[in-house]
Amino acid sequence: MTSRHELTRADILPWAEYAKGRAEHRKRITAIKRNRRVEVGPFVTFYFESFDTMWLQVQEMLHIERGGDAQVPEELAAYNPLIPKGSELVATFMIEIDDPLRRARVLAGMGGIEEAAFIEVGGERIAGRAETDQDRTTAEGKASSVQFVHFPFAPAQVAAFKAPNARAILGFSHPNYSHMAVMAEATREALAGDFA
Repeated sequence: MTSRHELTRADILPWAEYAKGRAEHRKRITAIKRNRRVEVGPFVTFYFESFDTMWLQVQEMLHIERGGDAQVPEELAAYNPLIPKGSELVATFMIEIDDPLRRARVLAGMGGIEEAAFIEVGGERIAGRAETDQDRTTAEGKASSVQFVHFPFAPAQVAAFKAPNARAILGFSHPNYSHMAVMAEATREALAGDFA
């Protein structure tokens, strides 16, 4: 796993080179992602991002869309903000409901959920901050099913999170979705590596 904080053009493989090793790259990142996923309540799954997960995302976008070298700057601009910068955890969370009618009803009551995410460790609560690239709650209060959130840690909170067997809780304080989950030790250990 890599602990770098920003992708550059030099990190990006040419299309043909990536295509040749695509299955192996995807397999490697899937193994990394395994301990970076947390389900909270019945509908939400967090996917904690890293340099490696965003590298794969950029490579996949370039592979699928085939925009070539001209596409690279826009992909870097889109995904670099989701790489943890050393004193934060960054996650994509998805509100996953198969039934379209139920999904529409639930999302209509989850406006602002991106501002209600938190991590609790060592008796302190770290409030999530929504990615600011766009508003993911409509004026009518409907939440997007995909959200991006940053958890900025103070140095003492980082130390508490990195402590072996620390109890880290991920949750929401939203009035219509108030759920929590204790992170597995393997997940906490994997995420502790983001603080560098």
